[in-house]
Amino acid sequence: MTISRSPLLIPVMLLSALAVGRAQQPAMGLPVPPLGAGPYVFDTAEQQKIRVSVVTRGLAHPWAIAWLPDGSMLITERPGRLRVVRNGVLDPTPITGVPTVRTDGNGGLMDVALHPRFAENHLVYLTYTKPVENGKGTPTLARGKLEGSTLTEVRDLIVPEAYEGNSGLNGRVVFGRDGMVYMSTGGNVGKISQDPMSLRGKILRLRDDGSVPPDNPFARRAGYRPEIFTLGHRNTLGLIVHPETGAIWNHENGPNGGDEINIIVAGRNYGWPLVSFGRDYPGPRISENPTREGMESPLLVWIPSIAVAGMAVYTGDRFPRWKGNVFVGGMRTGEIPGTGHLERIVFNAKTEEMRRESMLIDLRQRIREVRQGPDGLIYLLTDEDDGALLRIEPAS
Repeated sequence: MTISRSPLLIPVMLLSALAVGRAQQPAMGLPVPPLGAGPYVFDTAEQQKIRVSVVTRGLAHPWAIAWLPDGSMLITERPGRLRVVRNGVLDPTPITGVPTVRTDGNGGLMDVALHPRFAENHLVYLTYTKPVENGKGTPTLARGKLEGSTLTEVRDLIVPEAYEGNSGLNGRVVFGRDGMVYMSTGGNVGKISQDPMSLRGKILRLRDDGSVPPDNPFARRAGYRPEIFTLGHRNTLGLIVHPETGAIWNHENGPNGGDEINIIVAGRNYGWPLVSFGRDYPGPRISENPTREGMESPLLVWIPSIAVAGMAVYTGDRFPRWKGNVFVGGMRTGEIPGTGHLERIVFNAKTEEMRRESMLIDLRQRIREVRQGPDGLIYLLTDEDDGALLRIEPAS
């Protein structure tokens, strides 16, 4: 007997079969073993053995580190808490006075930086996802005065326009050697990062009170927001002042491939989303031409992506073979969960990449933050529900 089927029924049956197939596929990713008490000892390519110690744990998705003059550490947690670690011990009571954050998607409390004259004025700068109307959020820069265990006189210095979804994904802040505040904003919303009247997808340059410096590159240019220092950025999760050159460096998360490090130059366009070395998550290329005249090409790229986060240039004496190396955290490689690690990049005297080393692979931790401490050691934050502060030191 022949069974006839409606032409409309066939696509429905195909969709149902595809849905069943997807449901039967195993979950993607590698198992992540619990982070033990440590310490862990690893061989590395140029430093011989290193020891990785768990300084403290119990942090909820920690995001950033800043050292206070007395050697204690401020650590942000994405749910909206500012914590203190003294002598390796996490204070159970968070600092009060932190602004209310929006945590949907990847939003929350993010970066923390101290004013260069913190010892005199006690000013602390925070980036966070500010909740606004209709469930939207925006990466915002706030400033407060740290008095004991409380932030006082907290106020927003700049509030870019809000969007839905992961619109508050990032917001790094750093003080340049010129005394100005540099802040990054997420730009993975259409072509907003190319819009000169939007603050999204940009690196902004401000005075320490949030006002606009008159020498900003677009301060007197019609049709541009005067706060803009550079444009064409996707999601900046690393923003530093290079300790040797004084230049501002950033790195950005690409989509599926196309993570990059850039040297930031006033007034330049870094291309997103008109040019990129990456592919969109379903597979198509973002751009058939990853470079274009008039747009800055990255210093280096990652293909596949490693979800870069945190960045430090090593200048200490504890790891002499690593001097001048750049360290970045990776949260997952090639879109595979359970592949977080730390990467070390070696440049020559012309800032040309020579080699890379993937480190701490066996821990499989999402590395969110990388900093060199005042003691010349390297500190990391793991972006986990039970996040940890890790310290890297010579094994001998």
